[in-house]
Amino acid sequence: MHQTVQNLINIKEEINSNFANKKNYKIPKIIAVSKTFGMDKILPLIEYGHFDFGENKVQEAIKKWSDLKLNNSDIKLHLIGGLQTNKVKLAVKLFDYIHSVDSEKLAKKISEEQNKQNKKVKVFVQVNIGNEDQKFGVDKLLVPELCNYCKTLDLEVVGLMCIPPLNKPSEIYFKEMSELNKKLNLEELSMGMSSDYLNAIKNSATYVRIGSNIFGERN
Repeated sequence: MHQTVQNLINIKEEINSNFANKKNYKIPKIIAVSKTFGMDKILPLIEYGHFDFGENKVQEAIKKWSDLKLNNSDIKLHLIGGLQTNKVKLAVKLFDYIHSVDSEKLAKKISEEQNKQNKKVKVFVQVNIGNEDQKFGVDKLLVPELCNYCKTLDLEVVGLMCIPPLNKPSEIYFKEMSELNKKLNLEELSMGMSSDYLNAIKNSATYVRIGSNIFGERN
């Protein structure tokens, strides 16, 4: 068995042992964050039956995934990095989910491209939950306004996404995100990475984005 597959199985077993028998917890979908990794590590996961993958950069994803997605409709590709408006056309064509909608300008551009391409993508509104200057994401106070604007554009907003501050306990931010998501009556919540996905699941994450714990450390 390939090491990436074994790593994924270990993560699933850990999640199940922690949450499977507890009420009010939904076992999340795992996005295998494959940015910078080659197909030698990705293909064994697809052959095993894992189909949710995350990429940070549109150009890298096009090179890696365009042909593969044409031949395998089960693959769901998630854009989890920041998206520039000049890359929206390419992103809408390739990705099934965009986790990084953080402005009206970007939302409008995605809506326009969806109409041109006659394709719907599912979107998450990215929240700057730690109010960090260097982070992408909309201010948490403006999240309801942006979500409402997205809906006027006929965007399918499925949930919220965040990356909490590195130097502080993530759980306090996950709890805040969960409460905000519930207030907006959104079904999905994208949060939690290799170091904190169990805390994210405790706070209702429905998608966790796991890279190094599946693929190993990046060079």
